[in-house]
Amino acid sequence: MQNDKLKNYLHLHLIVFIWGFTAVLGALISIDALPLVWYRMLLASMILGVFVYSKKKNFKVTLRSLLGLLGTGGLIALHWITFFGAIKVSNVSVTLACVSTGAFFTAILEPLIYRRKIIWYEIFFGLLAVVGLYVIFNLKTDYTLGIVLALVAAFLAALFSIINGKFSKVYDAGVISFYELLSGALLITLYFLVNGNFTNEFFDISFSDIFYLFLLASVCTAYAFMSSVKVMRFLSPYTVMLTTNLEPIYGILLAYFILGDSEKMSFQFYVGAFIILSTVIANGVIKNRKKRKSTLKAR
Repeated sequence: MQNDKLKNYLHLHLIVFIWGFTAVLGALISIDALPLVWYRMLLASMILGVFVYSKKKNFKVTLRSLLGLLGTGGLIALHWITFFGAIKVSNVSVTLACVSTGAFFTAILEPLIYRRKIIWYEIFFGLLAVVGLYVIFNLKTDYTLGIVLALVAAFLAALFSIINGKFSKVYDAGVISFYELLSGALLITLYFLVNGNFTNEFFDISFSDIFYLFLLASVCTAYAFMSSVKVMRFLSPYTVMLTTNLEPIYGILLAYFILGDSEKMSFQFYVGAFIILSTVIANGVIKNRKKRKSTLKAR
């Protein structure tokens, strides 16, 4: 049993490492953010569709849920467009540091959507994250647009995560992801059709981009998602939360070693990034300690 737990813990680290590599792939792929997201969502939905079908899962959902999944797929598409857009106009390190604020957007949005009380320490950590952002914003660089896009991406990630929290109580996670990724790809397809983007040049992409796109859609999207659901059955939420918070750290380190000089930032940036990442981890530690205490009291 102990070996199984260790095996799943190491597997979780691999998954988080893969998620961190996603941003690096976004920088390596030469095509623009919008077609990049279209290829990713289309390929990943096809892979997930085959997986769900092979597992004989039920694809059936209500019309209301289908419309909800369609809207959520649109949010996910916008999240990835702004995420990869931020990478294109700034770099991986700036994008990941700012996207880490997603936990604090969740702290604000969740009480509004679920109508629960706002937790004081979440607001406190949110303010500290703002301090970290101020330090990064204060840099004399051309990264302002990238920071804004990354913050929009963080907000959208928080929003669709909360919505998916409701869907996950009703439907299989693979089915949810299949419909959302497919609907996101279809919405972008409609946009491309209206604007006449589907030209010969659109599909004329390099071999390296094809390779990176397939890697992004299969390993970093379909595989990582399915594996994360599996390991969560064996590990505590506390362990999962702390490990997942390492994603931007892995991503920044990978970007530094793979992409080189373009990822070398000033000391001031790393101070701001450290403040943001520290508040994310501290928020998770306090939250899970409170959950453990409430569980012990209930016993």
